[in-house]
Amino acid sequence: MKLTSKGRYAVMALVDLARFDNINPVSLRDISLRQGISLDYLEQIFSKLKKNQIVKSIRGTQGGYILSKKPNEIKLTNIFHAVDEKVKTVQCKKDSKKGCNGKATKCITHNLWDELENHINSFFEKKSLEDLLKSNKEHRY
Repeated sequence: MKLTSKGRYAVMALVDLARFDNINPVSLRDISLRQGISLDYLEQIFSKLKKNQIVKSIRGTQGGYILSKKPNEIKLTNIFHAVDEKVKTVQCKKDSKKGCNGKATKCITHNLWDELENHINSFFEKKSLEDLLKSNKEHRY
């Protein structure tokens, strides 16, 4: 199980945005430079984030992006969903009668991986951008 760069970069970019958007809208160029993420890739990610109402765009010379909600109202699950990121620990579909390995039954460890997936998704449901902002401040020297 792993998150793709799209999911990780979306979270990184939004934490960066949340740090600065209370002053002015933040340009993707600034996020790109600070976080080392390709500007083209950020544009694709932010297009999805805007479509899913995680961010708003502001036009003009002082334009950029702002969060659509307060950081404590944006859960990591919302972000992953917005960029089509899915946390999966099993290959099979949950409600499928077919097993993970293409056989008629589920694999012997299916329930273990299914339970892990539930824990991971629960963790992401509880974590907000604000939690990441706070932990980032605590780890600075």
